[in-house]
Amino acid sequence: MGPIAWVVFGGLAGWVASLIAGTSHRQGCLLNVVIGIVGAIIGGAVMQFFTGESISFQLFSLNSFVVAVIGALILLALVNAAQRRR
Repeated sequence: MGPIAWVVFGGLAGWVASLIAGTSHRQGCLLNVVIGIVGAIIGGAVMQFFTGESISFQLFSLNSFVVAVIGALILLALVNAAQRRR
């Protein structure tokens, strides 16, 4: 995917993850994009660790979207846990 596709993909994945986690009211579009892109990286690493197979983010597919959302949820959970500790 090109840079524009990564931004769109990350925005959608971050937005869906924020809706599931209940944090959509606290973050804007730019944070959704960042969380979605970083979540895709985290989700890909987690999936590779558990399955031994890498997820291809070269094409927009349902599998890669689900992995990105799962990774974004993991990221949001870590951020929320760190904020609660303070």
